[in-house]
Parts: sequence; C-alpha cells; structure tokens
Amino acid sequence: MGKIDLVIRGGTIADGTGGDLREADIAVNEGRIVEVGKFTDTGHEEVDARGLLVTPGFIDVHTHYDGQLTWSDQLNPSSDHGVTTVVAGNCGVGFAPCRDGDRDNLIRLMEGVEDIPELVMSDGLPWDWKSFPDFLDSIESKPHDIDFAMLFPHSPLRVFVMGNRALDLEPATDADKARMRQLTREAVEAGAIGFGTSRSIFHKASDGGLIPSVSAEISELVEIAGGLADAGRGTFQAVTSSRTPSVDDYLLFHEVARQSGRPLTYTLLQFNAPHMADIWKQVMDAVERDRAEGLDIRPQVFNRPVGNILGLDASFNPFCMHPYYVEHLAHLSFEDRVAEMRKLEVRAKLIKPQGEMKLAHRGTLRQFGEMYPMGEFADYEPDPSTSVEATAKARGITPDEVAYDLLLERDGRGKLLMALSNFAAGNLDATLDLMKRQETVLALGDGGAHYGVICDATYSTYTLTHWARDRKRERLDIPTAVKMLTDQPARLHRFRDRGRIAPGMKADINVIDMDRLKLYSPTVVHDLPGGGKRLTQKADGYVATFVGGTAIRRNGTDTGARPGRLVRDAGI
Repeated sequence: MGKIDLVIRGGTIADGTGGDLREADIAVNEGRIVEVGKFTDTGHEEVDARGLLVTPGFIDVHTHYDGQLTWSDQLNPSSDHGVTTVVAGNCGVGFAPCRDGDRDNLIRLMEGVEDIPELVMSDGLPWDWKSFPDFLDSIESKPHDIDFAMLFPHSPLRVFVMGNRALDLEPATDADKARMRQLTREAVEAGAIGFGTSRSIFHKASDGGLIPSVSAEISELVEIAGGLADAGRGTFQAVTSSRTPSVDDYLLFHEVARQSGRPLTYTLLQFNAPHMADIWKQVMDAVERDRAEGLDIRPQVFNRPVGNILGLDASFNPFCMHPYYVEHLAHLSFEDRVAEMRKLEVRAKLIKPQGEMKLAHRGTLRQFGEMYPMGEFADYEPDPSTSVEATAKARGITPDEVAYDLLLERDGRGKLLMALSNFAAGNLDATLDLMKRQETVLALGDGGAHYGVICDATYSTYTLTHWARDRKRERLDIPTAVKMLTDQPARLHRFRDRGRIAPGMKADINVIDMDRLKLYSPTVVHDLPGGGKRLTQKADGYVATFVGGTAIRRNGTDTGARPGRLVRDAGI
C-alpha cells in the first residue's frame, strides 16, 4: 500500500470490544480505518502514540444540542472530552416541527425543561425550518466539529398537530394520533434515528406549565411508535418521573415496545430517598424478564450523581432565594456581588435561619446533607463526612455558614455539588452495578442543556479518570470502560460504522495520555448567543481527537477543523 492519510503509531489500543489492550498501528485513509496491526508504510500524517491509550471516539446518546447545533460550530463541552458523535432531541423537546406562530411556545418549553435562557434562543435560532426534515437540512448545512444525530421530539410534534390543545394537555383524537404517526414515519425516513418523549412532571415550561408530552395516553405513544415500525427503523427514547415513582411508570413504556416491536431506551437512576432507593433493582428485574421474551429494552444510566452545581456565578446557590439576596444582590455584577458578600454585615443577614427564605427550590438548594464542596479537580464520589451538613456539625456551626464560606473560595467561584440521585448510600456502588449490566447503556451527558446548573457532558473523562484509574473501591478495567463509551452506545442506535477500532470503521479516534488525564471542576463562561452563560469543564490529557481521520483537537486546543456530519443512516 502506498502513502496514506494518517498513521497512529504504537499506541495501546482499547478497540471498543472490551477485549484485551494491545499495541498496534492504525492506518487511516479517506476517513476510514484501513488497517490495525504492524503498518510499515508511512502516512502523510504520523502520530507517535507510544505509551498512550488509543480508543474509538466516544458516543453520547443523550444530549440536547438541538439549539447549539444551529448557532455554534462546536458541540462542546462534549467535543472537548473525546466525544465524536452525539444524539440530540432527547426527552421529547426540541424546535421542529414548528409553525411560525408556535416559536415562542417551543422556546418556553426548552427554557423551562433544559435551562436554556430565552435570550440565547431568541438571538441564536435562525428558524429557517418548519418541518422536521427542514430542520435536519438546516443543521446539516452548517459546519460542526463532531458528528450528530437527531431524535424526533414529541412535544413539538404534539403542538404542531394539535396547536393549543397540546399546550392545554388535552388528549389526542384518533385523527391527531394518525397524523403524528405519519409525521414520525416521515421524520425517520428523512434521517431521524428515533423518537423522544417525556412523562416527567418535573419537565415544565418557563411559565410553569407541564410540557405537552406529559399528558399523552399510552394509545398515543403506541401509535407514534407505530410510525417507527412503518419506517422500519428507529429507537423509542423516554424519560419518566413522578413524585412517587414506581416500576409501573417504566412498564408503561415496555408495553409500547411490546406493541410496536421497536427498541426502547429510557433513563434509569437510583433515587436517593430511602423508600425509593431500590426501585432501579425492580426495574432491572422487569427489563431482564421482558428482554428474555424478545423485547429490545436498554435503560440509560449515568456514572456519577445527578444533581446541580451551585455557585455565585451559576444559576443557583443556597442563598439566591433569600429576600435580602433577591432585593440587594441578585442584580449586581458577579464581582460586585462577591464584594458585598465578603462584608460581615451582609453575611450576617444571609445566614439567618431558613424560615426567612422563600421555599421555592428549597428541595434542591437547601439539602445540606447532600451538598459537597468541589475543589480544583472534580470529585463526584465525595466522602459523606465532607458534606456541608457533616462539616457544620463537626465544626459546631450552621450549614449556612459552611456553604457561604465555600462559595466565596477561589475569588467567589467556589462550587458546591448537589448529589440528588445515584448517591443514596453516600457512594456510587449502585451506580457501578447499573453500569456493569449488559442491558444498560452509559449516557445522560445532557450537553447543550441545563447550561447554568450542570456540566454532565464530561462524564466520558470521568469514566476514565475515576472508574478506570483512581477509584479506591471497585473499579472498571480500561477495556470495559472504553466499551461503555463507544461500542455499547453505538449498538443502541444501530450506528454500524463507529464505536470500534477495526478496518472499515469510521476513523473517529482518541489518543489519550492516561498519566496526565485530569478533570477540573466546572467553571462559568459567557459564550452563548446574547452573552448567555454556561458551565464548562476542562480536562488535561487528550493528546488528539480525530473525526473521520481529521484532527479536531490537539492537546486540548481546537484545530479549527469542522468535519462533523449529520448521521442519517442508523440501521434497523
């Protein structure tokens, strides 16, 4: 073979299959891997990967980059952390299909459910589409750093078909259901890789109303899943949540899979409340039973606590609902707010008993027993003795005082982790159990959403640093951890050309220095349209990330290359 495009030399390869690590060369030509082994010819570009880990590009099947795809050519932070393919349109929210008169309604839905400021969407969205196929064409026409695929979202579909009746949570008529089935088939035939919905009562528009998909009856869900069946492909994605969740909430979707014959995936976490902490076990029992009967069900799980990041420059902090904070501090610039909060008289006002605080958001802002400090490097499995509540008890002061002082660290940029799910026992043992199950898929990065409260899209780096290297309790081996980030999510959505390092596969490849790999704590940047803010998270140790054989990152720096493409060809 003559000179080809790229050769990655002598790396330690975790090929995505879960098999043993091996040292080999990887030859790439015209965006595809052509050989893995001992390659003697030279390439136009050579990368010395000796002593470095080489993996397939990571795949995150649960993101919300629907908006960011329209206004940005980078899908970061995902693309900063080795992710080379993302799936958006999850949880049934998005921006298409959409009539001109419904744009504000969809913005309110995304603002409320996914914490994307209205100004960001008003300034950033071009709205050069009406139908979902139009939307696919729009995002495909713009350059991007990594590949992306789209689910067809339920709430915009419902509003498009039913108008205000959808917003009023009315049941769909037979004609409505038939139209939704037809549009679902058309969306999949145009390139959607499946359908996304939500029945979560916590998914609300910015005006407080529940999202339209919450009220959908099972007959509507079955009819829409029938649209996937009509097209002959596509996965049904769902999230379910109630104030008192039960196995029945998940079994409803099992019935949709049973009647439609389509693959099903849904979010599954461990709830922290003691009376709900083992529901995931019952759900997994049902998954194993129904998979044995032939149903294709793959729950999506996360590898660290689900919750919020609190800070004085984030969307929320433990004092942001205090009347004094609302009246005197909330409107100030970040620098002026920090200066005021350093004054002893202001501190005295804000650490008064909880009774003087508004109750809104109290559940996620005042649970000091589940609140942990975040230092320079991210720690998502903290010792329970380091919680704000435990620290306050040990020091003989109030949790408010501890939280207040932690927020003022690092020039007022101190961050607090609220571990609201996946941390019932004060550790991630149950999470590890879920991750290791062959029926589950590691996902839920939520990139492109919840800009001011989380930065979970960096879970790929955490998988390697914590789970495959640093954890003091049971760990994963590197081949298994890499398989969780690559082949398993690829198989969920039938991505046939990625997820493994093998001849013929797309050359989406990471070169990683495991000795230097570090995940920093989240910081706030203001780089969204209209000056909107978001949390981001840096990592050291990514030597290079290739998409289709083109380097998009080198040593953590954007190369400017934009080889990312819309993935329309997921299999059956």
